[in-house]
Amino acid sequence: MRTSTIWKVLLFALAVQAAAMRGAEAAISCSTVISDLVPCLSYVAGSAANPTAACCNGVKALNAAAKTTPDRQAACKCIKSAAASYKYNSGKAGKIPGLCGVSVSFPISASVNCNAIH
Repeated sequence: MRTSTIWKVLLFALAVQAAAMRGAEAAISCSTVISDLVPCLSYVAGSAANPTAACCNGVKALNAAAKTTPDRQAACKCIKSAAASYKYNSGKAGKIPGLCGVSVSFPISASVNCNAIH
């Protein structure tokens, strides 16, 4: 009987922990977003005529990683925050997904409302 109670308590604790982990699941990290997009800097800063293959691969990787609404919102906020720190051509930045053949769920723009992304 005592063993049965211990197992029930253990299973309950595991269920609570699993639920907490799902609820607190972190959105995509800003370091992931930045590392995926660093190869695009030469293009958006104006020195490259087109995005490099590494830039397009990073955009594709980021797009694949940002599957949930919290992930997409976090990626958007990170991109906006990073963009505030760099001098870049916003017109070029907005063209990257199309030039790389990637369909993204939100426009790459400093004026996008990241909280409205779903």
